[in-house]
Amino acid sequence: MSGFKVIIVGGGPAGLVAAHALHQAGVDFILLERRSSVIDPSGASVVLNPPTMRVLSQFGLREQLEEAGAELSHVKSFTNEGYKFRDSTQITLLKESLGAAQVIYHRPDLVRIIYDGLPSEAQDKILTDQKVTSIHQDQHSVQVSCADGSTFTGSIVMGADGVHSRTRQQLRQAMISDGQEAACDDEKPYECAYRMLWCTFSRPVSTPPGLGGETQGVDGTLALMVGKKTAMIICYEKLPSPTRERVDYSEKHMVQMFESFADWPVTETLRFRDVFDIRNAGMANLHEGIVKNFSKGRICLVSDACHRYTPNAGLGLNNGIQDVVALCNEIQAAVEQAPDGNPDQEVMEKVFGSYLEQRLALMKKDLRGSALLTRLQAWASTFHYIMARYILVPDWVQRLTIRYIAVPTMRKAPVFKYIAAEEPYTGIVGWEHPIKPRLAT
Repeated sequence: MSGFKVIIVGGGPAGLVAAHALHQAGVDFILLERRSSVIDPSGASVVLNPPTMRVLSQFGLREQLEEAGAELSHVKSFTNEGYKFRDSTQITLLKESLGAAQVIYHRPDLVRIIYDGLPSEAQDKILTDQKVTSIHQDQHSVQVSCADGSTFTGSIVMGADGVHSRTRQQLRQAMISDGQEAACDDEKPYECAYRMLWCTFSRPVSTPPGLGGETQGVDGTLALMVGKKTAMIICYEKLPSPTRERVDYSEKHMVQMFESFADWPVTETLRFRDVFDIRNAGMANLHEGIVKNFSKGRICLVSDACHRYTPNAGLGLNNGIQDVVALCNEIQAAVEQAPDGNPDQEVMEKVFGSYLEQRLALMKKDLRGSALLTRLQAWASTFHYIMARYILVPDWVQRLTIRYIAVPTMRKAPVFKYIAAEEPYTGIVGWEHPIKPRLAT
């Protein structure tokens, strides 16, 4: 192992995937998480796309992932008055094409699988109750200070610390200190046009695993995801005007928003009021956007720290993991090629530039797609209403969308170039980037 060391800030799924990737690359790291545990039992549900399932399988997690998740196989759509206008299984074409489906997880279950899959020596490098307060860097190293007085020294910082990223704030401060204030991102770079109320609950016996649903109305929508043991509903509501401000909603706000959606259908037999439990609920504004500055010196951002999507299309976490794949491939190659195993700042700036070049166009494409889907499902205009209710509903349109838009995009997703494993998923469409084969013994 070289003297090169990565300080990961943030212990969510993207940060934990980075821990796996760096451990597999033989690159030293430490992960700093502000909470007392990386596993939050109150977490919401997430959907992993086929490329993400493929990447996580490179860590040897396929069996655990498939046991815990529910393959998305059935989608129903309703109006808020209860009319069912779509009842489709076309989403299964993803598995037919790529060999893997979209899979629904209760987020704490997914995080536990990723964490438990780390070897003990890698788990020992994950430190909790470490709230980052400042980051200082020079030509040779970076120092991260935390609220408890701890200081950590490394070669680079990978910021995977979410939408309100402290790492992003410190990157911005570094640019200001360097006289680049005009090129800086806004202190609050993401705009919010919608807010959401979410609730998790035990899966009703009458509701099969793998069901996805949406209930549409004017300026609002309700989305359902049913996992093996738990289900989740997210309600989206348009704000009176866009804002960049962070809002901490109270229980009173949650009750008020719930009452707006209480009678909306979830399935043919359930309404939102039948499953809502405020003890397992939360509320927040929906941030959207991509930052202008992904790196500065020895600091680089991934996942929600540098891009944020509305969750309707489930693209946020999947994009975050693709960020980690692209960045860690570049880091591993740079460390391997450096004569002393310790690439200098000039090399790392090229690494960060290559990472951005690989990812930016896809980030922008998925941002547009997520934003469009949110506004289609919330009937943001007459155009959106007609598209959502009529034009995009027929099975043949869904088949075309999956086969000629979703599959061609997903098949191009990268994998970790340096991790050898068996190909876990094969369908009628081949992957553009093959997994490095294991050497025969």
